[in-house]
Amino acid sequence: MRMIKRLLLLLVLVAIGAGAYLFRDYRRFADTPLRMQAHEVVLDVHLGTSFRSIVRKVKDATGDRHSWLYWRVLAHEMGVLDGLHAGEYALTQHMTPRRLLRRMADGDVIHHQFTIIEGWRFRELRVALAKEPRLEQTLGGASNAEVMKRIGAEGVHPEGRFLPETYSFVRGQKDIDVLKRAYRAMQTRLALRWAERDPQLPLGSPDEMLTLASIVEKETGRAAERPRIAGVFVRRLKLPMMLQTDPTVIYGVGEQFDGNLTRRHLETDTPYNTYTRFGLPPTPIALPGDAALAAVARPAAGDELYFVAKGNGEHWFSATLAEHNRAVREYQLR
Repeated sequence: MRMIKRLLLLLVLVAIGAGAYLFRDYRRFADTPLRMQAHEVVLDVHLGTSFRSIVRKVKDATGDRHSWLYWRVLAHEMGVLDGLHAGEYALTQHMTPRRLLRRMADGDVIHHQFTIIEGWRFRELRVALAKEPRLEQTLGGASNAEVMKRIGAEGVHPEGRFLPETYSFVRGQKDIDVLKRAYRAMQTRLALRWAERDPQLPLGSPDEMLTLASIVEKETGRAAERPRIAGVFVRRLKLPMMLQTDPTVIYGVGEQFDGNLTRRHLETDTPYNTYTRFGLPPTPIALPGDAALAAVARPAAGDELYFVAKGNGEHWFSATLAEHNRAVREYQLR
């Protein structure tokens, strides 16, 4: 009987010792940085992935040797066992299991970026969206009209309606979601610039401001020149003079334009040919950035009515046709 008691006591002591060891080992596991095989690893957790499968992904990425039960106990202790979000997570050198589970419970996923470039046409924007592999592609062969209907702008011409900026997104978001955000951003920015516009502008609506801003955007990439170019066009609209701006002609030619603007192009009438028609074209011709909108809202004062490219990205501005012709001979015919 005495031997049995000693054996039972020994077993109890062994159990206590083993329990103490496991507890200390579990605590070390929970707050010790994971062993990374690289500086940073992306953990991609799909919707519906089981907790055990998530742990397996972590162990494969980090070489962690602890039982998945450790992870389960830790998740239960933190109250996140059934609250981990799908998405992409960055596993870094100093991340502990506790920090990783907290990040997944908070949905602190990796954010990617998609940049809309100033001066893009809508077709260029759609091509760029279609090439982004981390977005869910839903537009496919949808027409421009169908796209605008899906973003809640049925009947609106899409050109110029999306604000050039950098938009963040998470893997699996839909392409249409990015377009919706860019459309709303342009609506907001356009309303702001329209509200602060010079009251003497010869523009009857925010849409006309958007159209003129798109022309200014295509005429120059120099920030300092935008208000001066806007001023030229505003004065021409007031006189009235034809705008005579090449980017509108090119837009009217469409996909047939091969990069060489000819006299025939300038003389062929289209709704966008500002050499044959007075006033603004019927729609924007590109995506104007906020700087172009601001330039049109508050154009530079002066008497300049002409400008010509100098060949270095800058323009020469003139107040008279004679001065303009001299500048053309100097910078383009030489």
